[in-house]
Amino acid sequence: QVQLVESGGGLVQAGGSLRLSCAASGRTFSTYAMGWFRQAPGKEREFVAAISWSGDTTYYADSVKGRFTISRDNAKNTAYLQMNSVKPEDTAVYYCAASKGVRSLERQYDYWGQGTQVTVSS
Repeated sequence: QVQLVESGGGLVQAGGSLRLSCAASGRTFSTYAMGWFRQAPGKEREFVAAISWSGDTTYYADSVKGRFTISRDNAKNTAYLQMNSVKPEDTAVYYCAASKGVRSLERQYDYWGQGTQVTVSS
């Protein structure tokens, strides 16, 4: 069992930066790949980024590639999403999730956090 809690969301101006954190409970965090998803109002939840259990492999949605960076610190049981050059279209609730592999489909993730709101003003 893995419990995930996101933090770091808030209001940021377009072009600014924000770092989201995902704190995990349990001693098995380092065995899971981690992913970030987001859901904008009126839209389906979509994949943002994923990272392998070791941190050696990362994968990004085209819409955030070059602007967002996913990372993790297994000693702290925490995953991060550094968001740079944010745009109004990045506004959404951001969720972290745990999976047994670096994957981009919701159904491939076993555990989810409750989400944190990110709002980008123009």
